[in-house]
Amino acid sequence: MSRYWTLDDIDWSAFRPDLVDQQLLATIKAASLIEANAPDYVTYLCNVFRGDDALCDAVRLWGDEEVQHGRALARWAAMADPDFDLDTALETFRAGYQQVPLESDQSTRGSKPGELFARCIVESGTTSFYSAMHDTVDEPVLKQIARNIAADEVRHYKLFRSHLDAYEARGDSITRVARLKILGERIAEVGDDEFGYAYYAANIAPVSREPYDRERCAAAYESGAYGFYRRAHVEKGVRMMLRAVGFNTASPVVKFSLPVAWHLIRRKQKKLGRLQVA
Repeated sequence: MSRYWTLDDIDWSAFRPDLVDQQLLATIKAASLIEANAPDYVTYLCNVFRGDDALCDAVRLWGDEEVQHGRALARWAAMADPDFDLDTALETFRAGYQQVPLESDQSTRGSKPGELFARCIVESGTTSFYSAMHDTVDEPVLKQIARNIAADEVRHYKLFRSHLDAYEARGDSITRVARLKILGERIAEVGDDEFGYAYYAANIAPVSREPYDRERCAAAYESGAYGFYRRAHVEKGVRMMLRAVGFNTASPVVKFSLPVAWHLIRRKQKKLGRLQVA
């Protein structure tokens, strides 16, 4: 349970069903599964960082907060669609998507600092995503939830960044080139099955025997998720990522990257828009 807010702090009575459309609902259902699946990542991270008790304790609290995010989003979704059941959908998701190496005590990023840096990149992305959701949606209860989650994700970024800095201070660091390589890997992994299968498990599997179609489900999720973003949200996430790489906000690299990132997101939004029309 988070020490910062609980589900009881949300004003559920303010829910406005007239401000919920089907694409928004489907996107939130999928997001709830991704958040609620955090225990697998807790297991993996505590295996990788076995012996670092302070970090493992922080990771367990982080996991509790991520699960709360999933529960909050799922409760909102169930208000819009009483047939939605998080636990059933999560079981389907976990059965069909499992890419977390639960038995390994070695980081998939090659080192402990690399793992912490990768977590900083993830938290940068989720910060921008929930900030964008808060600023874009009109439904008041979802705005409350998104605001709280976005604040949590900023703290989570700072958590992993502080432990990364501590490892570096002890002489266990990774180069800027290695960080850029991990950043590229994490960006590429946005296109893996996690989001698409979450969309399938939350929206298609409960009502149909239709098999999983990766391309269709990924596009459906992305159509909803990318629709939240405005330029400021993209730039916020990119700045956080590049600070973790080691660039300050005045760096030419940052100044160059911001418009490029927004251009790529706009191109993606337009492509998804054309697919919807087709």
